[in-house]
Amino acid sequence: MDFDKRDIRPMLIGVEQPAFDDEDYIYEWKMDGVRCLVYVDEHKAVLQNKRGLLLNRKFPELKDIGKQVKHRCILDGELYIFKDGINDFFEVQKRTLTSDPFKIRLHASKYPATFTAFDILYDKDQFLVDLPLMKRKQHLSKIIKENERINISRYIEKDGIRLFDLAKQHGLEGIVAKRKESKYHIDKRTKEWIKCKNLLDDDFVITGYILKEKGVVSLVMAQYDHQHLTYMGHVSMGVSLSYLQTHSKKSEDCPFDIYPEGNENAIWIKPFLVGTVKFMEYTKQGGLRQPVFKGFRDDKLPEECMKKAQ
Repeated sequence: MDFDKRDIRPMLIGVEQPAFDDEDYIYEWKMDGVRCLVYVDEHKAVLQNKRGLLLNRKFPELKDIGKQVKHRCILDGELYIFKDGINDFFEVQKRTLTSDPFKIRLHASKYPATFTAFDILYDKDQFLVDLPLMKRKQHLSKIIKENERINISRYIEKDGIRLFDLAKQHGLEGIVAKRKESKYHIDKRTKEWIKCKNLLDDDFVITGYILKEKGVVSLVMAQYDHQHLTYMGHVSMGVSLSYLQTHSKKSEDCPFDIYPEGNENAIWIKPFLVGTVKFMEYTKQGGLRQPVFKGFRDDKLPEECMKKAQ
């Protein structure tokens, strides 16, 4: 590990299950944004997503958050945008996929982003990853002077079900349970961090699209079952083709072993892209009920979109 190389990948949630109560865990809100590591040195902040891509140009309103941090450190947290009083994942994704500086500044002034730190990996001159979570939380609580652009995640102990019920009442994504004694495992999924979701969403491989009436675009979704790409149905993207056309090319080959029925007019693409879809529930056939496309994401590889056991 080396602070100056800025090549660290964050620890990831390893399991999803219903909400529970346990005195050995703390519970935090699950924010609907993008995971972000922040390297602060001499009050200057470098923001990176979980694939190590820089986010500073995309979120200029966060350029001064390093001034709110007392000394050299690495923070782990979530970058998100509030719109009409709720987290808006689409606004975050729209920003990450925008390259025009003028449009970025316009979005930043209208819907500014916030960074919430929930962990700290490095403080002043030492890595803290081998300390238990609650010790790291103590370090975190002392290092940030909060304002509207940067803050520290709040948590409760033991009462996970009560916090989850509040998340449901307010239409939030859910909660994350973290074992108090857990170390920080860099670039690993761990069962010591548990996701309890209220609203279902998942990431899918976008393998192609179908042009429909009135300019509507239907995306062809898939997920990997081990090394095998499995067809997962369609989701309507809306009217914009620009991201698809800019970041992929048409392919003559269907990516599935068996040509999926209803895709005779599909335009297949390569490279595959990744998009997030929210939905009511899985159908008995393994598809999605009432899917809604949330947006493309560039912080996840297609091979990471794995099919879950139903």
